[in-house]
Amino acid sequence: MTRLDIFADPVCPWCLIGKVELDRALESRPDHPFAITWHPFRLNPAMPPEGMDRVAYLRAKLGDQVDAAARALAERAAALGLTLNPSPREPDTTDAHRLMHWAGLEGAQGRVMAGLLRAHWQDAQDIGDASVLSAIAGAAGMDPALTARLLASDADRDEVARRESHARQRGISSVPTFIVADAHAVSGAQPAELWQSVIDEIMAASR
Repeated sequence: MTRLDIFADPVCPWCLIGKVELDRALESRPDHPFAITWHPFRLNPAMPPEGMDRVAYLRAKLGDQVDAAARALAERAAALGLTLNPSPREPDTTDAHRLMHWAGLEGAQGRVMAGLLRAHWQDAQDIGDASVLSAIAGAAGMDPALTARLLASDADRDEVARRESHARQRGISSVPTFIVADAHAVSGAQPAELWQSVIDEIMAASR
């Protein structure tokens, strides 16, 4: 197997696009060699725990570029057949990343990340809300009651922070960032065709 480490934040729209493109490549190559691990990387580590109004947040962050960015995102999403209906709240994703950490222990990271992205970007849900996160965990085959108890505690907050700090020390500064075989970095939402080529090259080299 070949390691594919993905650094992502579910509130990043390009993480949504990137996952859809990667998933399509993986579906077209069912014998792909990737062993995928998702890693925490908060785009907004200073976000208050209660989150912010999304429009206000984006205007503060992007200024005059916000409308152009929204158009570019909508066009890329439409090309993939995605309808966007984002949450009106820009959440603190610390708890979402704690959930992803626990999902990794249970082999459920892909399902949980898909649930987080869908909740935030298509179902207008607040993924800073513990009840939303517990429901996502349950739908992914995890124990929702246990998840709720863990979220009510400080379990693994330090671990998530440590892993994010390590990523920044490695030079990762944006998401999504993909690290192939612990050696090759690929940044941004790459098209499925690129991933198909990477898979084909890896498979050819292993024969």
